Amino acid sequence: MRMLLYNIRYATGHKNGYHLPLPYSGFFRRTTANMEQIIDFIELLDPYIIGLVEVDAGSYRSSRICQAEIIANKLGYYPLVETKYGLGSLPTRIPVLSQQSNALLTKEPADDVLVHYFSKGMKKMVIHSYMGSLSIYLVHLSLTYRKRQNQLEELHTFIKEHSREHVIVAGDFNTLWGSNELNLFLAATGLKNADREGLPSHPSHAPTRQLDFILHSDNITISDFFIPKVQLSDHMPLVCDFVLND
Repeated sequence: MRMLLYNIRYATGHKNGYHLPLPYSGFFRRTTANMEQIIDFIELLDPYIIGLVEVDAGSYRSSRICQAEIIANKLGYYPLVETKYGLGSLPTRIPVLSQQSNALLTKEPADDVLVHYFSKGMKKMVIHSYMGSLSIYLVHLSLTYRKRQNQLEELHTFIKEHSREHVIVAGDFNTLWGSNELNLFLAATGLKNADREGLPSHPSHAPTRQLDFILHSDNITISDFFIPKVQLSDHMPLVCDFVLND
């Protein structure tokens, strides 16, 4: 089974022209062309599960169409898309920001889905999908260290109370102080990092930081892990092939 984790930055691209004519002006441009390249890339990999961070759920940038649904319709996936901000929070009432979401896409429909919300941080949402014996969590953690640690503590509780036999936790953890931020969380949950070599994924033009992670329970065997060198976002994607052990 193959999983792709990718922070696609709302398909706004990276580096070349992103800060021209003004800083961050690329954030407000139309995304159709770059989205087509992302779709072609996903089709080439043919993952069974896709975790997408920073998805535009239908602002003017994507012509009012949800990017995850575009992928699902073209490549044959079942999409689950939720805004990453807390219910009723200020960002959900601001144009463009209100459409900024995360998405989980699967080749087969999930058995059930839960959506959790952290108590701290602006980015609060956790997608939790059940597929047979597998529980999949998709996260995008806070940019603030103290809030990230609080979110990891709450995530540990979610996993302990709601998980099935096999567990995968994936997403952009924003570990700006280094991957050792996750040491306590990994020790408490027993999860392991699929990126055994600690390969960096950010920024995509010259990666130096490990911000994106696919974590897994001990009863999942990783048969392959790699980070394709593509620059369709400021993050590079993570690809993980795995097997569920009885």
